[in-house]
Amino acid sequence: MRALITGLTGFVGQHLARLLLAESSWAVGGVAHGAERLADDLRDGVWLQAADLRDPQATRRVIGDFAPDLVFHLAALAQAGASFRDPWRTIEANTRMQLNLLEALVEAGSSVRVLVVSSSEVYGMVQPEDLPCDEETPLRPANPYAVSKVAQDMLGLQYHLSAGLDVVRVRPFNHTGPGQSEGFVAPDFARQVAAIEAGLQEPTMRVGNLEAERDLTDVRDVVRAYYTLARQGVSGEVYNVGSGRARAMRDILDLLLSASRVPIRVEPDPERMRPSDVPRVVCDASKLAACTGWAPMIPFEQTIADVLDDWRARLRRGAPMRSSEGFARSSEERAT
Repeated sequence: MRALITGLTGFVGQHLARLLLAESSWAVGGVAHGAERLADDLRDGVWLQAADLRDPQATRRVIGDFAPDLVFHLAALAQAGASFRDPWRTIEANTRMQLNLLEALVEAGSSVRVLVVSSSEVYGMVQPEDLPCDEETPLRPANPYAVSKVAQDMLGLQYHLSAGLDVVRVRPFNHTGPGQSEGFVAPDFARQVAAIEAGLQEPTMRVGNLEAERDLTDVRDVVRAYYTLARQGVSGEVYNVGSGRARAMRDILDLLLSASRVPIRVEPDPERMRPSDVPRVVCDASKLAACTGWAPMIPFEQTIADVLDDWRARLRRGAPMRSSEGFARSSEERAT
């Protein structure tokens, strides 16, 4: 059996590839730019093709060359903030990549199953009475990135209905874990703690709003949900993926400070003290659980400890340090 992961060299894609390879029955292929980002432990195990999925011909070549039985469509521009600066770039890229992929599968006459990864961002301005968010919660996208994910979500449904493609859609809530890049709350906090321990930064962390609450799941549990749904999900349906529990950003910081090997001061920064538009978000993943039996297995505390250990290892390897400018400028951990 052959599984193709678009965006394989990304944070989630690499964790998914490891899971599939561990199953041993899968030949794993990927489409991505930046082969140098692929972790060493994956280099000999996956077929990787550099291709621009915005190009219809390149997309058709990938499908023809690899002939997948299963496609996990993860590739997307996933920066919500950047989407405000150039809305069309995000909307056009995310929509076009998926459209080309679905068209290539239709042209190939393929019976492949496609897992389309949307985002909890589609729920956007969640109202308190909507919590916890289930799949029937109204879509209120609050940024151009979220609009692009609504488009991806609905494109998946449309091609299932009009072309008969075997499509399952997922809406993951916030997730983190080892390997995540900066620009998200947990790795940003962890990087600073690791840098302070290593003497690369003064022992002070300046933070913004720590009160926002988000449903945060370990990425390794999230990719297990993707794999489970790829095998057991009902074609045409959409499933939330999340822990069902809200965590304050303060909880992440407190765990990291308690694990620090040196004392660290925390100072509020008025410039970063912007209230969250949505104070609390919680996922209802009961539909996923009823269909597959999936439930998160990795404790929150273990996830945060692993993120910190990952950043300690990166700094030992000489990973480049970025300025703390913008650190914790947002209290929100984005879903991708």
